[in-house]
Amino acid sequence: MEYTRLGRDGPRISRIGLGTWQYSEAWGLVEYNKAKEVIREALDNGINFFDTAMVYGRGMSEEFLGRALRELGVKREEVVIATKIPGDFLSPHDVFKSVDRSLKRLGVDYIDLLQLHWPPCWHNHVTCKYMRALERLVHLGKVRYLGVSNYPIALIEEARSCLSTIDFASMQYRYNIVERQAEEELIPYAEKNGFTFLPWSPLAKGAVTGKYTPDNLPEFQDVRRGDPVFHPVNFEKVWRVVKILKEVGEKYGKTPAQVALNWMVMYSSWIVPIPGAKKPEQVRDNAGSVGWRMNYEDWRRIDEVSRNIVIEYSTWYVYS
Repeated sequence: MEYTRLGRDGPRISRIGLGTWQYSEAWGLVEYNKAKEVIREALDNGINFFDTAMVYGRGMSEEFLGRALRELGVKREEVVIATKIPGDFLSPHDVFKSVDRSLKRLGVDYIDLLQLHWPPCWHNHVTCKYMRALERLVHLGKVRYLGVSNYPIALIEEARSCLSTIDFASMQYRYNIVERQAEEELIPYAEKNGFTFLPWSPLAKGAVTGKYTPDNLPEFQDVRRGDPVFHPVNFEKVWRVVKILKEVGEKYGKTPAQVALNWMVMYSSWIVPIPGAKKPEQVRDNAGSVGWRMNYEDWRRIDEVSRNIVIEYSTWYVYS
């Protein structure tokens, strides 16, 4: 496993993390023992960075993660735990209550990285009020670092202006080999400011792993149901990229998923993908995406094909 730093001078984290959205009804992994085996495999493969959120399974993900780490005998300082607070919970009153409950579910005394999951667009909580509450939690030792997820740059700038003694350490957004919008302004902003960039859905919810083909697109019963990436009009384009990932993978003895993640970590030294996993073998596959590098020619070949992919998100229609 390769390691880097969270932000400019944060703790040492694995270059590939483990996302735990899977531990929820959204993905269907609701059996604790299966989740524990995935976490065990991550630790065995050198992964020490775990990303969860308060809303994943209404706390189930945090509970599973914290319980597994304790039962596996992991010392608190050996792992870096990142969770996220939703925009709904960003009133100053709810900030403290929400973090207290998150700490209890995780069974820890502090959260390494607390990320703003999305802006409070429904309740219009005043930015500086909730940012000062979050900064107070850092001063009180309940949170070590702050980050943002799914925030526009303008709102990040406003939030940063409210902080008096600290700054953000990370940014988390949807980013993968076929959905590259983050390259336009988000990744450059992260690089300029020394923020770790955490791609969620780095394998496009499994679309680029090679498991599916245009002739084998099952009717998903989880969060992938209705995802535009799997719509036939888009998956025909995605498949062109997958075929290149397979060809490059054969050259290096790697899977399409490993090639896709390796391409991302080569794109920027600030990128730390956090793929999820429902099975231990998927964790092993993800961990094998680092510790090697494809050559520049292969990187460019993938870049050229994927750069021409345009995912259409308006894929459903109303017929009268």
